Amino acid sequence: MAGNRGVIYKGPGKVAVEEIDFPELILRPGPGVPPINENRPCPHGVILKVVATNICGSDQHMVRGRTTAPAGLVLGHEITGEIVEVGRDVEYRKMGDLVSVPFNVACGRCRNCIERRTDVCLNVNDHPGGAYGYVDMGGWRGGQAEYVMVPYADWNTLKYTDKDQAMANILDLTMITDIFPTGYHGCVEARVGTGSTVYIAGGGPVGLAAATAAFFLGSSVVIVGDPNEPRREHARSFGCETVDPLEGSLPEQIEQILGVPEVDAAVDCVGFEAKGHKDGTEQPAAVLNQAMEVTRAAGGIGIPGLYVTEDPGAKDEAARHGSVSLRFGIGWAKSLTFATGQTPTMQYNRGLREAILNGRVPIAKNVNATVIPLDEAPRGYEEFDRGVPKKFVLDPHGMLPKG
Repeated sequence: MAGNRGVIYKGPGKVAVEEIDFPELILRPGPGVPPINENRPCPHGVILKVVATNICGSDQHMVRGRTTAPAGLVLGHEITGEIVEVGRDVEYRKMGDLVSVPFNVACGRCRNCIERRTDVCLNVNDHPGGAYGYVDMGGWRGGQAEYVMVPYADWNTLKYTDKDQAMANILDLTMITDIFPTGYHGCVEARVGTGSTVYIAGGGPVGLAAATAAFFLGSSVVIVGDPNEPRREHARSFGCETVDPLEGSLPEQIEQILGVPEVDAAVDCVGFEAKGHKDGTEQPAAVLNQAMEVTRAAGGIGIPGLYVTEDPGAKDEAARHGSVSLRFGIGWAKSLTFATGQTPTMQYNRGLREAILNGRVPIAKNVNATVIPLDEAPRGYEEFDRGVPKKFVLDPHGMLPKG
């Protein structure tokens, strides 16, 4: 049997690449696994040799100690891989298939899955929703590893029929596991369309993916807001306008660009670690309140940015339990629409795959995909935490081109 190594959360501020068990077609007890999932058989699953797996901003929330993630958790939910073992009950996947794995773990059988809401599957966790390598998401082992198990594989994998074509575009295609569908979903939920003006809060990888999605959906002007100048510079490199939301009035900055102080739609790609002050002081509702302020009456706000129910690193008691000081009256008075939650990746990954394979969208370039070996994952986490304008793609088996 082959060995296996993975990226392990060791506690606040610490990750390490360590030897881990080779995956089985069963979910063994371990860090983060709820009792309902302990020793859960997965004859419907496959084991993947991981070809590409990415570091996500959501992972950083855990690594910073801003969630209740247990030490020992194997991280990683953005997975592309080659099937090396097939479970007894798998019908439509075979050894050697190259597949993309949506970050949502979903059964394909429950009411929500049937209604294409795979983000809140009712059967893979002790509460709605599951994901790989993430706190409170069912204990499914993460994919920042050499090998990983994927349950319900006929449902939870998107196959690449032409492996050579897929590998030639792999740095783009690895983004359809999470950040590209997530950015796209935020724009769809904000009702971005032809001619829209859009404010994207956050210039990290998800924000850059949302900006890319906004252009793909037909936006006339995309404004990315981020205090980090290197991220703003990168956003400008593919046609975005930029602002620093901590540098003066946001409506006034937007008016300088558009001639009016409002946009048609806003997308929050920051989440609960938002900063509302120039000195870097956190204000968890800052982005939501700014989005309501700058979105026109009857406009839409998409919120793919993460908000948690428990934040042990918060500065005040309310925020520790997921309560934020939202100026909801503004949203109500302007008849704004809001959409929150994880992205139902399967609603978008097939279409985005085709857009990439047909040369319609340069997502890897726009998020600055940067390949590093699995052993360098700790460095990737450190640099990402410092705000470098890069999307780190881990290469466990040396199969990727350098980004």
